[in-house]
Amino acid sequence: MPWSKIKIEDRPLDSGEGRLLNYPEAMNEAFCQILGNDPRVIVMGQGVDDFKGIFGATKDLHLKFGHQRAFDTPLSENGLTGVAVGMAITGLRPIYCHNRPDFLLLTLDQIVNHAAKWQLMFGGKSTGVPLVIWSCVGRGWGSACQHSQALHNAFLHYPGLKIVVPSSPYDSKGLLISAVKDNNPVLFFEHRFNFKYPGHVPQEMYAIPFGKGATCRQGTDLTIVAVSHIVNDLKKIVGDYSQASLELIDLRTIKPIDKELIFKSVSKTGRLLVVDSAWETQGLGNYVISLVAMEGIPLKSKPRILANPDVYTPSGYTLEQEFYLDDAKILSAISACLDK
Repeated sequence: MPWSKIKIEDRPLDSGEGRLLNYPEAMNEAFCQILGNDPRVIVMGQGVDDFKGIFGATKDLHLKFGHQRAFDTPLSENGLTGVAVGMAITGLRPIYCHNRPDFLLLTLDQIVNHAAKWQLMFGGKSTGVPLVIWSCVGRGWGSACQHSQALHNAFLHYPGLKIVVPSSPYDSKGLLISAVKDNNPVLFFEHRFNFKYPGHVPQEMYAIPFGKGATCRQGTDLTIVAVSHIVNDLKKIVGDYSQASLELIDLRTIKPIDKELIFKSVSKTGRLLVVDSAWETQGLGNYVISLVAMEGIPLKSKPRILANPDVYTPSGYTLEQEFYLDDAKILSAISACLDK
């Protein structure tokens, strides 16, 4: 099936609609359908062909499609990213999987100086770089400061890249298909906590457009903008909150970002809270608030950011609980935005 024939979806499924899959099942189905749809697709990375795959997402791909199309790679992130860039500019569509995005720091030269700039350096006349770099943010069980960094915001600064940060099995499948369709390098940031949540997922292939966020809940008093696993925590909090009417937006992608959805919501509510699972300084919150400020949207109270403190993740359990966001911190931030 040509990529242009794949169904485009831009709305989340209603509760109870379609099949209920757990997160690894939805991801594995997406990988299988993508590999079956296009012989140019390659899935590579550390643990891809393990007996459980990478958190179950790549399970048995090598058995179904062969070791030439789904294979393990050595611990050489920078070199292998260069190999993946070379594959992409010579006609393949590789997906390079990392267990953790922490190791993307080793690949910055290949991602920023080569993949992101390739078309620009050739005046837009060269082939694209259809490369997907998939990674999964860690948390818990003592992952500490070198295996639990949420680095999606770090790549916002570089032109030529697209950044995906899904929160549900439905979005993850549809956005991965869009990522492989795209002729530009895409950084796809999963989160390990997402894998706790099942969701309703269509069996057929479908693509969710980049730059199209989703309104998870309509409200009139406060706009809450978020990405990744924290959206799942917010859905419950917003649903149970009775003191005000809260609107929750899941951006899905942060580059491109759905400015219009944010502007429309904040114009209605007059209040803004950005919740992010990464660090606060120069992160998603700063970006979203600056967009709203430049648009000149009047606010009823000052905008707020709720994110991780600007320190590295501790390894001890009690310190880790203090470091990460929880329901109490979220509720406190909501009350502050509402002047309660």
